[in-house]
Amino acid sequence: MAAHTIATTFSSAFPFWDKLSATDQESLCRTSHAVTFPKGTNIHNGDECTGVILVKSGCLRVYILSEDGKDITLYRLFPGDICILSASCALNTITFDVHVDTEAESNCIIVSGCAFSDLSERVAEVKIFALETTVARFSDVMWVMEQILFMSFDRRLAIFLLDESAKNQSDSVKLTHEQIARYMGSAREVVSRMLKYFSAEGIVESTRGGIRILDKKRLRALAL
Repeated sequence: MAAHTIATTFSSAFPFWDKLSATDQESLCRTSHAVTFPKGTNIHNGDECTGVILVKSGCLRVYILSEDGKDITLYRLFPGDICILSASCALNTITFDVHVDTEAESNCIIVSGCAFSDLSERVAEVKIFALETTVARFSDVMWVMEQILFMSFDRRLAIFLLDESAKNQSDSVKLTHEQIARYMGSAREVVSRMLKYFSAEGIVESTRGGIRILDKKRLRALAL
């Protein structure tokens, strides 16, 4: 991707862009690069400083991984979203590691973490943007933790299915029981058991490679 194309993208994505000098704008573009990642690619692995990730197309999953290999999805990133937590060198106060995988072929722009960190030290608007973006993502993380710790699983699953349905604008959720369990930080057996109950109640039905919502009204009632 040419530098002028990256600059055009940054001018829309970064509210601080007009506050940068021409030299800083050129430097940020020069130290950034566009990458197309196939589905299932690990983009960021733990405490490495991959850089700030700007999603142009596709979908990324951000998650934490336990020592025994269990993962919990924190949030997903869609076109126009920005991942700051993948730039540990720009946020040295973050003391936990996140991982980032692609859920579909994804076109991204990777901004050098060191270059972004240098800017944030010199330009107040960049630091404010980084902090505000991080705070917004921590709100997502706290929502996930609240669900895991305090909500019944039937309610959590109902919310998840409704969110997926709204995101895809379809009553069909094209995810396996294993994928749903991973996103929800649960076990596949637990997901399968609850979906079996939902099916028996006529709320959903299992389809080839997914779930179809049959009674959205009752599903919404469970989510309340």
